[in-house]
Amino acid sequence: MPLESTGVANPNQTSVSGESGSDIPQSGKSPTDATDCLKGLNSQQREAVTHGDSPLLIIAGAGTGKTTTLAHRVAWLVSQGADPSRILLLTFTRRSAAEMIRRAETALSSGTAAKTASTPSNVSHPSRLGTIWGGTFHAVATRLLRMFAKTMEIAPDFTILDRSDSEDLMNVLRTETKVASSKKRFPKKGTCVDIYSRCVNAQEPLKQVLKERFPWCKEWREELGTLFSAYVDRKETDATFDYDDLLLYWQAMLEDEAVAQSVRKRFDYVLVDEYQDTNPLQAAIVRGLCPEGKGLTVVGDDAQSIYSFRAATVRNILDFPSQFPNTTLVRLEQNYRSTSPILTATNEVIRLSTEQFEKELFSAREVGEQPEFARCEDESDQADLVIERILSRREAGIDLPEQAVLFRASHHSMALEAELNRRNIPYRKYGGLKFTETSHVKDLLAFLRLAENPRDISAGLRILCLLPGVGAKTAYALMELATQAPGFGAWKDWKPPKATAAVWTSFRELMEFLAAGDCSLSAQIGRIREFFTPILAEKYDNAEPRKRDLEQLEALSVRYETRQELLAEMALDPPQWTGDFAGPPVLDDDYLILSTIHSAKGLEWRAVYLINASDGNIPSDMATKSAEEIDEELRLFYVALTRAKDHLAVCCPLRYYLHPGGKSDVHGYAQITRFLPKNVLRHFQQTVSGRAAPSNGPHPHLKSRRIRSKAKQLWE
Repeated sequence: MPLESTGVANPNQTSVSGESGSDIPQSGKSPTDATDCLKGLNSQQREAVTHGDSPLLIIAGAGTGKTTTLAHRVAWLVSQGADPSRILLLTFTRRSAAEMIRRAETALSSGTAAKTASTPSNVSHPSRLGTIWGGTFHAVATRLLRMFAKTMEIAPDFTILDRSDSEDLMNVLRTETKVASSKKRFPKKGTCVDIYSRCVNAQEPLKQVLKERFPWCKEWREELGTLFSAYVDRKETDATFDYDDLLLYWQAMLEDEAVAQSVRKRFDYVLVDEYQDTNPLQAAIVRGLCPEGKGLTVVGDDAQSIYSFRAATVRNILDFPSQFPNTTLVRLEQNYRSTSPILTATNEVIRLSTEQFEKELFSAREVGEQPEFARCEDESDQADLVIERILSRREAGIDLPEQAVLFRASHHSMALEAELNRRNIPYRKYGGLKFTETSHVKDLLAFLRLAENPRDISAGLRILCLLPGVGAKTAYALMELATQAPGFGAWKDWKPPKATAAVWTSFRELMEFLAAGDCSLSAQIGRIREFFTPILAEKYDNAEPRKRDLEQLEALSVRYETRQELLAEMALDPPQWTGDFAGPPVLDDDYLILSTIHSAKGLEWRAVYLINASDGNIPSDMATKSAEEIDEELRLFYVALTRAKDHLAVCCPLRYYLHPGGKSDVHGYAQITRFLPKNVLRHFQQTVSGRAAPSNGPHPHLKSRRIRSKAKQLWE
């Protein structure tokens, strides 16, 4: 569950001068707590942790203990007397916030344990950090918007559209507004949402977004404007918010000075993780929270800014010192992940970047093998080489889950996956459909969403169209009726067609039961499952595993106090797959990791293999239109290399087939990635795989004169 607090200041606090000249409110905490918070930190980390309340930018290189540093800073602030309920910790995943708060608790625990040894046993010691405002930008925005709903003139019971819900609504409006033409190719619903979201998050006008990002859609500028206006209006009518709205409305709160003051006074300290991944809208929110930078700490690494496709921009972190002129910059350079030979190579790679905060990562782990650069004949040869290395290291004691194969795009692993399957080597590939994006789970959640908000048309259309005999037109009419009487009472007078009559009464009673909300959330989901199970068997293949997914969701629901809480978390921080509920695999838990580089960010393995390191793949031929795009591809390459702890191999096939898998001999030759020039390659052990290597055996030395003489005999 999200970590929440009352956000109310303690009126009895006083202020004393803290370390680094800061003025931090005190509440009777012992100075020994601060010493405990600094245990195990290096000098750079200590400097960051004990900084005062002027703006602080921590440039944390890969593997340098970013999470540890931020967690210890939270602990240090609390040890100096800061009220935890007045600390805002913004991260990009809910789990990151929870992990940092857990570590901060650990950092404080030594001093607390020492004190409690002489404390009577009947005195309780509750968590000191349980009231911190911790979570993602979107989760915190949701909470604030519900608190200030009346001021913002929005419905406090709004529901949240996830990505696929937004696409469905956009598709409905494509039809309603009649902007799409059967004579020309109008952008699909997913593309429309991409364009809309880019405009909002990057704060760029539609004309610019179409020109720079979606040039094939330029001819539809006017129609897209009409569609997006209808989309905004419909969300207002339906009391629904998409992800972009949450940030947009939060920014609007901070632009209205009266409301902004009410929001700002709740927080003495704002800490932001992964600042290099923020988009212009999120950066504007941070500036709105701390206009002068007082109490602001941001942590990130410009060398790992790789999400421009989500509108994130490296400019936010590069320009931070100029936006807050009195910024203190602290570099974390001691790497705790990789060996020195790997860091030597990766340092050389990132030096190719045209603009950066310079840093030189170093490690106490000086002994280790050089990273490998392997030239392979083709992707099949590459697969053989990678699997050979993987199995060899497995025999040497590095289990499969401690090894990972990384690639720029998901389809780059096809040849490798085929060979892994042929050899019966288990693997897990990161990516694909999330648990809450599967149709049957979305169906069940739609019942809850409609009960929570009868104006949510995308949820209503989804579940009404599940009923036999109900099409889109009928569903629209029923949704119009639903808003006319509370608790779906207006549906009582509707006369269903024969095909629908058999289920209509039980469906209407279900919705009235859910709208009343008189029982627990798990009981509500149980009633939905009871009604939905026969429909599930008719609508979908593989009904049994789908039923188990819904059972897992019912079991999970006991963790939530309200329907609104469950729906918000499933939209904002959904599990990636059913295994998040069911636990780790039990039949064969020895599996290799396959992952795109983007999905691998923040993770680490003992052995990493980066495949298809050829120009056109890395950098992608779709991302070379500008120097900025190429720079981001370089950072992506750097992120892949810095995931390795002990062993690193980079593979480059020399030949690519137009139709892999033996369907055709049509092929072309590739050049190795431009990110490995000679001065960088000298830090790699260069090898040539078996089939790509020249034979070392004896060759017949044919004399040129003899060959020419033999040819002449053909016309003598």
